[in-house]
Amino acid sequence: MLHPDSAPVTAPAYSDRIGFAQLTRHAFEGGDLHPLRERLLARIEQGTAEAGEGLDLSLIAQLLGEKEAGLVIQTEVLAFHQLFRTPCGLPKPRLRVLALAADIDMGGNTPIEFLLEGSDIELLTLYVIKGVGLPETLPDHDVAIVVASDSEECREALAVIAQAAPRWPRPLLNRPELIGNLDRDKLYRLLADIPGLDIPVTANATRAQLMALSEGQIACAEITGELHFPMIVRPRGTHAGVGLAKIDDAAALKAYLAERQEQDFFVARFVNYASPDGLFRKIRLTMVDGKPYACHMAIADRWDIWYLNAYMAFSEEKRAEEAIFMQDFDHDFAARHKDALDEMSRRVGLDYFIVDCAENQDGELLVFEADNTAVVHNMDPPAVFPYKPPQMRKIFAAFTAMLSRHATAGAGSAA
Repeated sequence: MLHPDSAPVTAPAYSDRIGFAQLTRHAFEGGDLHPLRERLLARIEQGTAEAGEGLDLSLIAQLLGEKEAGLVIQTEVLAFHQLFRTPCGLPKPRLRVLALAADIDMGGNTPIEFLLEGSDIELLTLYVIKGVGLPETLPDHDVAIVVASDSEECREALAVIAQAAPRWPRPLLNRPELIGNLDRDKLYRLLADIPGLDIPVTANATRAQLMALSEGQIACAEITGELHFPMIVRPRGTHAGVGLAKIDDAAALKAYLAERQEQDFFVARFVNYASPDGLFRKIRLTMVDGKPYACHMAIADRWDIWYLNAYMAFSEEKRAEEAIFMQDFDHDFAARHKDALDEMSRRVGLDYFIVDCAENQDGELLVFEADNTAVVHNMDPPAVFPYKPPQMRKIFAAFTAMLSRHATAGAGSAA
């Protein structure tokens, strides 16, 4: 474990890896990852592979849809090596960032590599592993950031980091004790009474409770006061819309449960946030150092929108609206919701996080969820989305400026 008097002395050697951003970009652009996988497998069979190559192989397997196999490889690699480097483009980096990660699938840690692409910042990632904890001495770094999520699988890693946090030798961003506030059933309590902000109560419901509700044995209000049909139901612990459904009545709930095996669910009231034209507009914001930045606006005729199922690439009209949204964001959306966004940022307390939101039919900021691990990237083809690269570069510049500011402040206080 980290000692109170630990100096920032270089500790275990790092292993280089290609990393998340490059491999994901290659897959996103339609590249074939199979030849690289075969080369890495051959090196492992020959006993010549480095730990970083093993971690790259794990990610390739996940990107190819072989999640379980990828996680097995990752856990095997992390059992003997925890520190990895994603080199920057310059021979001498201006800054070294230490990211504190957990052994979880590729969506469970902040994809920080995208935020640092093309910068003069070197990234070291230290995986905090069950039963291993932190090294006796930390690798040398200018600023650290916790990238593990609020998932159940990350709880132990966050607890280990939280225990060491008061004695951390450098500035530590996204403090571990604050990340748990992003849980779906905790966030609404944190934000509930902010003027101009609407966040539905998200309550845990057992399968037995929902069965009783579907059979008329209990009322919605017995699960949580504001719950009523129609409602939103999702299995606890799922992401990316797995198992998410709008349930209109008791009969629909019974049919839903017949198709699901899970024992625990989240429930919330359904909010019809359709605009006057009948379309739904779902917005992703990136909060950096307390300031909101537009990440995307998905427009669709369905309430359960993700950027991919909004088919933005196929609609010039939708893209034109998203471009204007980004262009006018600071003096339009951000200005309109400034007080609510400022207070939300203050209460969440994280240096960097992402918010999925919309505007309800009363013009309030409707918050769906917040997390620290959603992918913020610059992979969309500029020929189709010419307005996106400048916006993404703005976010990346804000993120690197935040790291620099904290690193400088930390160096000043240490001096």
